[in-house]
This record gives sequence, structure tokens and C-alpha cells, in this order.
Amino acid sequence: MKKIQLGKSDLEVGEISLGCMRMNSLTKNEANHVITNAIELGVNLFDHADIYGAGESEEVFAEAMKTSPIKREDIYLQSKCGIRKGFFDFSKEHILSSVEGSLKRLNTDYLDVLLLHRPDALMEPEEVAEAFDELKESGKVRHFGVSNQNPYQIELLNKYLSDDLIVNQMQLSIMHTPMIDAGLNVNMQHEKAVDRDNGVIEYCRLNDITIQAWSPFQYGMIEGPFIGDKDFPQVNNTLNELAEKKGVTATTIAIAWILRHPANIQPVVGTMNTERLKQIAKASQVELTREEWYELYRSAGNTLP
Repeated sequence: MKKIQLGKSDLEVGEISLGCMRMNSLTKNEANHVITNAIELGVNLFDHADIYGAGESEEVFAEAMKTSPIKREDIYLQSKCGIRKGFFDFSKEHILSSVEGSLKRLNTDYLDVLLLHRPDALMEPEEVAEAFDELKESGKVRHFGVSNQNPYQIELLNKYLSDDLIVNQMQLSIMHTPMIDAGLNVNMQHEKAVDRDNGVIEYCRLNDITIQAWSPFQYGMIEGPFIGDKDFPQVNNTLNELAEKKGVTATTIAIAWILRHPANIQPVVGTMNTERLKQIAKASQVELTREEWYELYRSAGNTLP
């Protein structure tokens, strides 16, 4: 698998990462198999969050690693914090306690990356900076990032942070493209021209922040996978045609479409199925032409101005 540099850090990661939200549904042996398979495919960044499985997903991952020959220093662990029941919490106290919980559940001394999980309207950036400084100085977190934040939210944080944010995790799939739509429809008077994120792709490219694409197979607000869904015949026909042409699956093409973007976007895939992950990993070797990329974009119901 091809490698990318994560933001401005020295972390060299596979261009596809594994999201571990569903790992709590696996036994220790099943989780071990998933992790080992991922490493063999070149996936070396594992994405967690303190809320995934109410913490159980991190615990299952750690139990699986205990019986694995894989060394901690050979993988990158990323976790997220800030979502609580009914509200968001970026307070210093919560960030520090969340990291302590994740470290304990993951049975590790440090996280390679910590992300703030979605924006908190009541965020005090000074508090976040204090928490990040304390975590960095103690060696408990190496790098920091955010999720679903627009450029001005990131700039507000940057005013107080000592370190560069290296990741912004955003929802992106062929069927969920607001980040791309607005950039193609500048100065147009229709729905796709609405800028919902203040040019976040361009901002992240300018500032060397890696966008991680979550839910790359979902449509709407995680309403379900679009691949194979009879309600989306056009995009599925195009996916299948390209898959047959290139000798892969529609799943592979859906990820290759994200990888084709020059922003070096890293898909976060949540499958716990090893065969499906093998299909996904093949996207690293699939090259889509400009014409094929736009054909897929249009097949999702998008029109060009």
C-alpha cells in the first residue's frame, strides 16, 4: 500500500486507515485476525474514539494485541474525545480524563494522534491548548487533530496551540460531497453552491492538514451503504462498469475515487471483514483517470455548472 505523511508530522502511514468503531462486536481472536490482516495489507493507523462501544472497542483491540507478534511501535494509534451523552465537552478536565481512559483501555503509554471529536460550541481554546501541552509534555500524546471543523474553528485553536494540527476528519463519499460541490459551483445560484465548510479542502491543503474521510461507503448522515442499494442505480452501474474494467470490485472503486483527489485524503474504513478490507486495500493500486473520476461524481446525481 502507498504511504502518506500525516499532516506536518513525521508519521508515515498507509493511505487507508482502519476505523475500529465496530471492534467491540468481535471476539479477541477475531479482532486479532482483523488487525493482523490490516497490517499485512499495509494499513498501520488504527482509528478509535472513547465512545466507540462505550470504550469496549479500545479494550477488545488491546486484548487482541496482547497475543499478537505486532509491536506497538510498528503501528499508529489514533483516538478521539469530546462527545458525551447529549453534549460536547472540550474542557481541559474532560480531555485529560478521556486520554487517561483511552490509554488504559488500549494498554499503551501513548497515543500517536488525539482528535477533538466534532466541534464544541462552548470550546475555550485556551483550555484545549493547556490540555494539549500537558499531554505532549508528558509523552501521552504525540500529535493532535480535529474532526468536522471548518477553517475558522481550526484558526481559533491555532491561535493558542503550540503544535500544528495534523488531521481534520470529515465525512466524504461519492454520495456525500459537500466539500467538493461548493468548490465546483462558485458564484452559482443553486443548492450545490452553498459553502457548508468554508473551503475546508483548500484550507487543509494550504496548511498541510490531512483530511481523513469517514463513512466512505455511506450516504446521508450514516443512513446506510450506497453500494448495491437499488435506490442508487446510476452510481452503482458506473461503479460496476469501472470495477469490471479494472478487475476489482465496486468497493475498491469507491475508495479509489477518494484517493484520486490530489489532497491526499486518507479514507477511514470501518469494516471488520478481512475479505472486504482486502478489496478496499486494492484501491491503493487503482488509478482513475480524470474522466472516470468526474463520471463517478456525475453518476451520484451531481451536475457540473
